[in-house]
Amino acid sequence: MPTPLTIPFADITRHDVALVGGKNASLGEMIGALGSAGIRVPGGFAVTAEAYRQFVAHNSLAPVIRAALAQRSDGVALRVVGDTIRTAFLSAIMPPALDAAIRAAYHAMSPEGTAVAVRSSATAEDLPEASFAGQQESYLNVLGADAVVLAVQRCFASLFTDRAITYRDHHGFDHLTVYLSVGVQYMVRSDVGASGVVFTLDTETGFRNALVVNGSWGLGEMVVKGLVTPDEWRIFKPTLASAAQLPVLRRSLGTKARTMIVSPAGAPQIVETAAQDCARYVLTDDALHELCTWCVRIESHYGIPMDIEWAWDGVQQQLFIVQARPETVRTRDDATVTTCVLRERAEPLVRGVAVGQRIAAGPVCVLQSMQEADRFVDGAVLVAPMTDPDWVPLMKRAAAIVTDTGGRTSHAAIVSRELGVAAIVGAGNATTQLASQPTVTVSCAEGPEGRVYAGTLAWDETAVDLTHLPTISTRLMLNVADPDVAMRWWQLPVQGVGLARLEFIIEHMVGAHPMAFAHPERCDDVTRSMLATRTSGYASPADYFVSRMGEGIASIAASQWPHPVIVRFSDFKTNEYAHLAGGRVFEPVEENPMLGFRGASRYYSDQYRDGFALECRAVRMVREQFGFSNIVVMIPFCRTPEEADAVLAEMAQHGLERGREGLQVYVMAEIPSNVILADEFAKRFDGFSIGSNDLTQLILGVDRDNAVLAAVFDERHAAVRQSIAQLIRDAHAAGKPVGICGQAPSDHPEFATWLVREQIDSISLNPDSVVSTLLALAKDTNAR
Repeated sequence: MPTPLTIPFADITRHDVALVGGKNASLGEMIGALGSAGIRVPGGFAVTAEAYRQFVAHNSLAPVIRAALAQRSDGVALRVVGDTIRTAFLSAIMPPALDAAIRAAYHAMSPEGTAVAVRSSATAEDLPEASFAGQQESYLNVLGADAVVLAVQRCFASLFTDRAITYRDHHGFDHLTVYLSVGVQYMVRSDVGASGVVFTLDTETGFRNALVVNGSWGLGEMVVKGLVTPDEWRIFKPTLASAAQLPVLRRSLGTKARTMIVSPAGAPQIVETAAQDCARYVLTDDALHELCTWCVRIESHYGIPMDIEWAWDGVQQQLFIVQARPETVRTRDDATVTTCVLRERAEPLVRGVAVGQRIAAGPVCVLQSMQEADRFVDGAVLVAPMTDPDWVPLMKRAAAIVTDTGGRTSHAAIVSRELGVAAIVGAGNATTQLASQPTVTVSCAEGPEGRVYAGTLAWDETAVDLTHLPTISTRLMLNVADPDVAMRWWQLPVQGVGLARLEFIIEHMVGAHPMAFAHPERCDDVTRSMLATRTSGYASPADYFVSRMGEGIASIAASQWPHPVIVRFSDFKTNEYAHLAGGRVFEPVEENPMLGFRGASRYYSDQYRDGFALECRAVRMVREQFGFSNIVVMIPFCRTPEEADAVLAEMAQHGLERGREGLQVYVMAEIPSNVILADEFAKRFDGFSIGSNDLTQLILGVDRDNAVLAAVFDERHAAVRQSIAQLIRDAHAAGKPVGICGQAPSDHPEFATWLVREQIDSISLNPDSVVSTLLALAKDTNAR
């Protein structure tokens, strides 16, 4: 039976890539296999690869293609070669049988005048080792059979865009054995709605338990091409189906300054976004939940991480999936963790969204368009308003890339990840701010915010191979402060977080003193104005605090799910609290804050009780609403058993009752009384975590911040070690586990070895010391 020239999507499966290309095969697969699950995919038909072959043969285009490509070896410019081939395609005659087949399929799917999207789909597209996505053209809002036939022919010609020729050369594909299919699909009216992209893993770290969702108003090209800074959400997959509330790890409101609509003449048109639309998210939580649920089902069906395009139809008020392809960058990652750390500090020139985790430096080259490409020098930092596939040849030669617009799923971001090039997108004014800089350093190694510094700063780069590491019986865990980097360490051989500090979240994500959110009326005018701006869109300042704090806690808890994550309630000192925005009105002045109003004593005091209530609300929301049952809470600097009782009673008033919903409560063992009365503390808490810094300070009588006495401060001192050994024995006698989250094991591997010999249950380390400590412990175990 002859191969058909057109075929309905409903008759296509994922196994038909050779017939209809990767994109169309995926659309057909979703319609056939996932439509019954409620996933809406707009229908249509595919013009097959056989139709492309017949088009080429009918017009004798193969010799033209060979002759033009052969000219490249003679030094003829790529744009001349590409233009020659495309002109030949566009001047060719559509074979009568193919013309009739396209028209018949179009009339069968819809009455004349129904708008469709016409999209290219290469037969080698979206292979695990390479992604052809974006290499060919798509045409939107195509009306009528004549226009559909013309759009198909233009798609055929786009197989030989300059960027597609370059891409195939780079990956070693034969130009004459890559064929093109074309999808003709009902047009989703996202031009009066919204659209975007979802990756079913974290695009920067490869973390598999998160979805990254980007979205903007209007047609999807604005997000894909990086023409706007979109809204962004990170959603936790494992509890998505069971959580009482959408488990949002992070949400970021994009500027979305421009919108692509359809003009009255039927052509795409870019307009300024209305101010009220810039200030709101493009998806409600209900629509976002539906989208994420669909994406998890799609990933489960394919069995691999996916790159999915979605569209919200503003006429039908419904969500659609318009494309799904395998994710092709992080899927290829090996078990190697590369860390980059700046050795110098400076004030950033510009900031934006960091892509990847690398650092690079080079001379600045600001280009406003590809017409200036001749000015680019290999190894320069490419700075541009945005990039599209035409920029790829330059991007391959760049030390780093910085763009004014774009998000994590923009063209610049996706290609930079594939190339392994440091990139910052959505930097706003990079093209103007960096124009006068001769050389800059681009850092993507400081969390989700990328920073560009003047000059060449020094940095260290370390690659750690995680394959074939030994195993030990003692549980290793992580110390984590910054939620934004927690997912970076998901591949490390650890089993949980031994210390998640809330101080960083309060200072950097929430941005003001907790009591200022509980009682803004007590703050000065400047602080109240700042709070009003920051908490706009929330029911109250308190709700803002709980939401932002919850996202930070959830991000850390997600990074090690389902292993335990020990979250320590805030332990600022009074002088540190006072430095927070709005803090001075709530904090006393103390001569020795290190031994003053800190830790447990604050939580049941009228001076901080309402702030502690907000911390409890955030933890409870993440545990009970988001479903993070792996969270353990910890009380710092708890001086007496009676104080423990007061804190536990205060927590219970705010819904955090020890034992309820499986909640465990630990105590920091950092005061001699915690050791001396270990049996009493064991009656009140589910475990101990040794804070070796404060314990050493109080046993040796040394202010740990006093530089004059630095030589005396040593966690390895016999007095400290004897206290730790006693605590481990007494806690175990009471049936309670003991871990350590202080600095000593990270700094001194021999101290970690001693702890294992004393039968400590867990050791929590800084991420950069996990592998070296593991190797030291394994060596010691093997030696005994």
